Amino acid sequence: MNPKIINNTKLIMNPKLIYEDDSFFVVDKPSGWITDSSNTTSNQPVIQEWIKNNFEFEINNLEFRNGIVHRLDKETSGILLVAKTKEVFEELQRQFKERLVHKTYIALVHGEVEEKEGVINEPVGRLPWRRDRFGVLPDGRDAITLYKVINVYSLQSTVYSLLELKPKTGRTHQIRIHLKHINHPIVADEFYAGRKTARHDRKWCKRLFLHSSEVKFLHPITRKEISFTSDLPEDLREALANLVKIS
Repeated sequence: MNPKIINNTKLIMNPKLIYEDDSFFVVDKPSGWITDSSNTTSNQPVIQEWIKNNFEFEINNLEFRNGIVHRLDKETSGILLVAKTKEVFEELQRQFKERLVHKTYIALVHGEVEEKEGVINEPVGRLPWRRDRFGVLPDGRDAITLYKVINVYSLQSTVYSLLELKPKTGRTHQIRIHLKHINHPIVADEFYAGRKTARHDRKWCKRLFLHSSEVKFLHPITRKEISFTSDLPEDLREALANLVKIS
């Protein structure tokens, strides 16, 4: 991957093509890239624009979001699926809607998560008093996240847990909200860990520690189960290197 200079200040990696066939392709999205053009401001790198400028396929247009089937937050890295035809776009969307797509994320969170495996089942919705934020709300949409503790670390007497997460639903900011709800917000999460905490985190972890590491689904043409993985990127590996593993 070649570096991309944005505003001559930030060094941002370019997306990487993991897989491609006649029906879809898989992109490894770096942190710092916005998924959709509609959510962007000037001078920020956008996956949708990158696809528009670098690929030729049937639905590489705004009507079908240039083939982008789902989204990742700007600072979240990892796997994105992009359909090449209308039929494949609709089929992959169906699989997401019917919860046939199995996603795995890696996150570093504050504190030691005592239950080594568990399920967070709390409804999620947009906060009425802050429309750009989401939270656990009684009248929100159902949201389920499975988690498992991978390792526990420390840094200057502060403890952190590295988690594997499997969201069964796909609500906006679901993982970030659920982890905040159980009092283990993600490291460097400016929205949900709080500005003061995130500012302190970013001294040793430069961005949100959340990575989409695996996506498993049925191939839209062959109907065989396939999966794609993305290793933890260098910036998150470097953040982990600042910590001492304690279990």
